[in-house]
Amino acid sequence: MNSPLQQLAIQRQAGEKPARKRKWIMPLLITVVLGGGIIWVLAGKPKPIQTAKVTQAWPSSALSDLTATGYVVAQKKAAIASKATGRLEWLGVREGSPVTAGQLIARLENAEQEAQVAQAVANVEAAKARLKQSEADALEAERAMRRSAELLAQGFISNASHDNAVSRAKQAQAAVGAQTAVIRQTQAALQQARVALDSTLIRAPFAGVVLTKNANVGDVISPFNASADSKGAVVSMADMGTLEVEADVSEASLFKAKQGQPCEIQLDALPDLRLLGKVNSIVPSVDRSKATVTFKVSFIEHDPRVLPEMSAKVSFLNRPLTQQERSPRLAINPRTVANGAVFVVHDGVANQVKVQLGNKLGDLIEVRQGLKQDDVLVLEPSNLEDGAKVQVTKA
Repeated sequence: MNSPLQQLAIQRQAGEKPARKRKWIMPLLITVVLGGGIIWVLAGKPKPIQTAKVTQAWPSSALSDLTATGYVVAQKKAAIASKATGRLEWLGVREGSPVTAGQLIARLENAEQEAQVAQAVANVEAAKARLKQSEADALEAERAMRRSAELLAQGFISNASHDNAVSRAKQAQAAVGAQTAVIRQTQAALQQARVALDSTLIRAPFAGVVLTKNANVGDVISPFNASADSKGAVVSMADMGTLEVEADVSEASLFKAKQGQPCEIQLDALPDLRLLGKVNSIVPSVDRSKATVTFKVSFIEHDPRVLPEMSAKVSFLNRPLTQQERSPRLAINPRTVANGAVFVVHDGVANQVKVQLGNKLGDLIEVRQGLKQDDVLVLEPSNLEDGAKVQVTKA
């Protein structure tokens, strides 16, 4: 028979575990569920990335030893002014007007000069008429002298009468000489009057294009701009065929550029245009304030859109470009390539694309196949999987 204590004990059936061991089951299940949920959430969260675009690069960037900036200037340019002082009566050009050498582009009031020319012409005509009269008188005096000599030989006149005839003939010849000198004097006066008249006519000194108009009809023009209300130059013009780029090269980089070196010129206003050029001359002086030397680069190729004072960038090349190197190529950042492939981002998903690479173009590398311009690529994609969700972040 069992004791009273034994009767009070709880009887466990076979296989039943203690309750304290059952306490660990529920926390373990919760941990597993939470861990799986976290992994699932993390697996679906977009991965932060940085991107770079497929762009265009020029093969010349790989051949450039030096790049310098400057401005387009015209080697042949002029500010056109009058040699006379007067009021501008007529202006026949405007900004952008093409002109030829010697073309009349403006005129000052010149009624007084025209009158002086007319007076000088009349003086010349009058002097010529008097010369003819003097020549006629001289011819008559010559005939009288010959008759006098014949009469003197026959004893019909005295020596004194013959001497008077000779004297009159010489005086007539002297009058012809004097009148000839008067003609030359009046012709000189006529030339002076014509020069004064021509000074009121403003002509183009060479063929070119008008750049700016500095005066209007009615303005007073003075060659020395002596008055505050007067204008000096009427227009400024340039020969567009003499455009060149003046580029500043640092003293430390002078050994990379030389006379006659081939260049490629890029204009900020025309980024898709690349023109061939060459170093035409080097200014033999250093700008002390900037520690630079000015290189004058002439255009081998010309484009009508190129204008004076445009900012330009000049690449000094180590050899001339071939025709195949004159067109841009698709290029990418080398950091977007991993194992011969890149990841193209579209709608938040990175898709792996195999690419065929070419030559290095400066800091970029040519891509020959597999991409198109403006495609967005993942930078440093080594730990990325195809089809992964991504989110672009700032650097």
